[in-house]
Amino acid sequence: MSTRREDRDAWDAIASFWHDRMGEGNDFVDLLIWPIVRRLLPPLEGLRVIDIGCGNGLFSRKLAAEGARVYAFDYSTNMIDHARAATREHAIEYDVLDAVDPDDLAQLPTDRFDAALCTMVLMDMRNVEPLMSVLPRILARGASFVFATAHPCFNSPHARLENFGRDGEGSPTSVRVEAYRTPSRSRDMAMTGQPVRTLFFHRSISDLLRPAFAAGFVLDALEEPSFSPDHRGGRASSWGGRFHEFPPVLAGRFRKRKQE
Repeated sequence: MSTRREDRDAWDAIASFWHDRMGEGNDFVDLLIWPIVRRLLPPLEGLRVIDIGCGNGLFSRKLAAEGARVYAFDYSTNMIDHARAATREHAIEYDVLDAVDPDDLAQLPTDRFDAALCTMVLMDMRNVEPLMSVLPRILARGASFVFATAHPCFNSPHARLENFGRDGEGSPTSVRVEAYRTPSRSRDMAMTGQPVRTLFFHRSISDLLRPAFAAGFVLDALEEPSFSPDHRGGRASSWGGRFHEFPPVLAGRFRKRKQE
């Protein structure tokens, strides 16, 4: 069984590869993730926003470009180094913290943030309870927590995209799901070609949302973005328009439950 240190070391090892390939976004970011989370977030001008698991800071920069005051953290020191080097036009405070470590999370200030964002990180976390437990403390009254993650039903190590027919062009498509209900961990490629595999933690939708409900949050939006039918993927077996019926991303918005 790997340790959190080994998890972090794996992300440190792929940080340069990830940053070079991802940069300021790709089709998943530009067409699926950012349009949805931006719509779920409030107007950003002057808001204090925390970006959880910020990676190379691409979403932090998008938030800051719309006037938000951003505090961003990741547990990979190398990722944070890339984030700082790529951030030239905006004032963003970056930090190295582990969203799974209660001691690290205890350093976050109380009632400081007007919104929290966590994009494509929850499936990389071996335990989401510490983060969900601390969010009500660090979020101001009326604040929201917006997340996007790999869709547990269709985009996990247990799901396989399938094409039937020669070359896959114009042919029927499907997603074969080999497991769903049982939580699991596996090493997988977050991005094709990366030098080492990283851990992926599969949870059903109910297992993913339950810790937030236990922390006192109410889910008031849930989205399942997918590519348009005419979008072309990079390979016949990759996400693209032929799989437009199957959303690869699950996104939502939590709000603090009103005190009775």
